Amino acid sequence: MGKPIPADCEHVADRLHSASIRLLRRLRLHDKASGIGPAQLSALSVLVFGGRPLSLGELAEAEQVKDPTMSRIVAGMIRASLAKRHVSKEDRRRLVISPTDKGIRVLQQGRKRRVQALADALTNLSNEELKQLGLATELIFRALPRIHNP
Repeated sequence: MGKPIPADCEHVADRLHSASIRLLRRLRLHDKASGIGPAQLSALSVLVFGGRPLSLGELAEAEQVKDPTMSRIVAGMIRASLAKRHVSKEDRRRLVISPTDKGIRVLQQGRKRRVQALADALTNLSNEELKQLGLATELIFRALPRIHNP
């Protein structure tokens, strides 16, 4: 597996993990305003922010669910006009799913609500604390590529 992980790294990783989960759970409460369930919002997020149409299998893999589960999620998104299924431009034998304009708007509005809620929460921090948090955020982004899939 590689070199041993220092205890202080494990402590920071444990605290970061707990904070991340709590942060996302709190921000997820703002998603109720979209009127869309969490599974559809998550799949729609992959489509919108991924920047390219995906097959059902690719979307299921990205969301870590089985194809039949993703098929039901996509069917709901299509009924709600959040996504559309169409023939791939690269391979005419392949069906792909992409977000509709409505789906993109819903996602952007949801992201805006989450970011605003987080920004409101950060107003209690000092300028120095905000700077530290900004630096910590950059460090997290630097560490992300090093997290390997099992």
